[in-house]
Amino acid sequence: MTVVELADAMSDHSHDHSHPHHHSSGDSAGLGRRGLLAGAAGAGGLLLLAAAPGRAAAAPAGTHLAESATAATAGSAAALTGASRASAITQGTTLVHADMHNHTVMSDGDGDPNLAFASMRSAGLDVAALTDHATLFSISGLSKSEWDRTGTLANAADDPGNYTAIRGFEWSHPLLGHVNVWGTASFTDLGGSSNMGGLYNWIINNGGIASFNHPGREIARFGNFSYTASARDAMVSLEMFNRGDDYLFDGWSDGRTSALNACLNAGWRTGLSGVSDEHGTNWGFPEGKGRMGLWVTQNTRAGVFEAMRARRFFATRVSGLRLDATATTPAGAVARMGGVLPMSRGDVRFAVDLNRGPEWDGKPLRIQVLRPGSTAPTVPLVVDTVANTVATFTLPLDVAAGNWVVLRVSDPTQPNPSPGPNAHPCNDFGVAYSSPWWLQP
Repeated sequence: MTVVELADAMSDHSHDHSHPHHHSSGDSAGLGRRGLLAGAAGAGGLLLLAAAPGRAAAAPAGTHLAESATAATAGSAAALTGASRASAITQGTTLVHADMHNHTVMSDGDGDPNLAFASMRSAGLDVAALTDHATLFSISGLSKSEWDRTGTLANAADDPGNYTAIRGFEWSHPLLGHVNVWGTASFTDLGGSSNMGGLYNWIINNGGIASFNHPGREIARFGNFSYTASARDAMVSLEMFNRGDDYLFDGWSDGRTSALNACLNAGWRTGLSGVSDEHGTNWGFPEGKGRMGLWVTQNTRAGVFEAMRARRFFATRVSGLRLDATATTPAGAVARMGGVLPMSRGDVRFAVDLNRGPEWDGKPLRIQVLRPGSTAPTVPLVVDTVANTVATFTLPLDVAAGNWVVLRVSDPTQPNPSPGPNAHPCNDFGVAYSSPWWLQP
């Protein structure tokens, strides 16, 4: 591929979804290319708004979602309290709400980067990152001066203990895919890291952590998730919710396998995240876009990165949601989501704390246990439950059937806009994903 062809491909693929169910999820119109292209809200966001009481209102800096008094959706005065930040089943950590994937005019977004961190804090987020694209040409992605500017803005917004502001970048290849990288002093682009192996080496050598973004949107899908053992610990995340989309079965109608299945079966040990991938000017506010819940010992950069390395987080597209989950082996070993179960086989007892405050009292939800399959996850157990309770159940697990297990929380009253195999239990609307557990004899 020539430089010109690569540049054209970058323009064609940068953030142009190739499947008909992908849409912009209601970004505010801006002056840039994305603002001109913005259309109606995506199907996922519309469906979720029917079930959720609206997005968080702007609140004073540092105000938690649980303290926000009003909702800001047009025509709605519904209160949005969200869940408290303390787990009902574990101790020692606090829930923070995070969005680790956002853009500005420094790449292909519409918004002024000077406004982004303040917007996300006022929306009730506790942790936020700017991750503009690093491409082959600085004209379409980050330059050195813009990277420095991102760092200056993050440092100015960072308020340890109350609000964590993070600088990152999105390595962007038109065919292999996009990877967010956080926690490094410099950035790399396609001129310095032109393939997955080169990128993995760069991340490791620079002490960063990273995520597989919108997995499967770009056709080569990270070299089909080809496994590199040395990069396992650094690749901490797989995006399951990006904008308003659930990526469990993205591309299934085109004959592609589940990205979750492909990634975890290959050997990667990623947690599961949600992000807004915001390209508009309303950072943090749109309801129905992906976000993360992180269980941290302290709300600082060090605390956030520790939780991400431990995979102690979950993906959702509902503001104010609390999800915590533990698994207990037959020998009594207890692991939170993202952890290791030291066992070969036996009955595992799960406890799931699922809460979104009084507005969801009695709301029917479903917990689906996902296990490895050849092309899509198998679902050996479905548990009907209601919000704002602790659900417990026991399931026999055997490492011979695969070494990972994930919990998916769904709304059984709504369909999945990106369905998988006919009659698959996950063809309903995804609300959240726990990070996996791994069986390790």
